[in-house]
Amino acid sequence: MNKNRLEAFSDGVFAIIITIMVLELKVPHGSDLDSLRPLWPVFVSYAMSFVFVAIYWSNHHHLLQAARQVNGSILWANSHLLFWLSLVPFVTGWMGENHFAAMPVAVYGVVLLACGGAYRLLTLALLRHHGKDSLLAAALGSDFKGNASLYIYLAAVLVATYIPWLACALYGVVSIMWLIPDRRIEQRFGQ
Repeated sequence: MNKNRLEAFSDGVFAIIITIMVLELKVPHGSDLDSLRPLWPVFVSYAMSFVFVAIYWSNHHHLLQAARQVNGSILWANSHLLFWLSLVPFVTGWMGENHFAAMPVAVYGVVLLACGGAYRLLTLALLRHHGKDSLLAAALGSDFKGNASLYIYLAAVLVATYIPWLACALYGVVSIMWLIPDRRIEQRFGQ
């Protein structure tokens, strides 16, 4: 089956997720810079999540560009990823509103871990459909960054209830790892 509808639907969901997140940034009542000070946790959590969602969108785009077609299990794997990504605005708002308290930071990490796992399942569904000898499989090769991300998320969740700032730093490590684009697909497919 053609992949165009899957790409269009996914792009729409990504856009809605970012829109919902930015709506959490409430306009302050004052007109001086001091009126912005109470908003810093909300803004920082928004910026963190914006980067994560943008990274997922970029990698999702490259992954689907490399795919020739999709099937039912790929559609469900993609919906599973979009479900977890759709929870990012909620946990982002909760974490920002509570000034990076332990439990919101831990739940934020659980959602990021679930997003990473769901992305991995989508990748596996695409690889199953295209075959282990496909160009997609050759382009993806071993997924060191993907696997390392899952372990870092897990470590961050475990540490979040004790040291929330360290968990946030670990989330930042993952985003920095992925800010350098994953060029495996671009190099193989010339995109």
